[in-house]
Amino acid sequence: MNKVAIVVLAGTKQEDSMGRIVNALMAVKELKENNDDVQLIFTGIGTMWLAELNRPSHQLHAVYNAVKDKIAGACGFCATAYNETDAIKAGGIVILEEYGTNMSYVKLINNGYQVITF
Repeated sequence: MNKVAIVVLAGTKQEDSMGRIVNALMAVKELKENNDDVQLIFTGIGTMWLAELNRPSHQLHAVYNAVKDKIAGACGFCATAYNETDAIKAGGIVILEEYGTNMSYVKLINNGYQVITF
């Protein structure tokens, strides 16, 4: 069994944003279907995706819902920095504050996760 953490760092407005989030979500979906241990984490400007993907009208809403149970959370510092904390909590996503107010890469690595970033 693979142990993989998919970390979304890409924002919502860059030219390559849609490609990055599609690839991240599809990687999580494939790993989930393979019964692998997979976590999806949003950090940096990537925290802005959670409000977008939670909208039923968003074209990726269905795939987001298919992998929502694999979302480990969103970086607390970043959610605050990008004013996304309320939207993230409203979507039922955990705020990660494992290294101060940040999510922890060391925790993932120490727990045997291969980290892939998008």
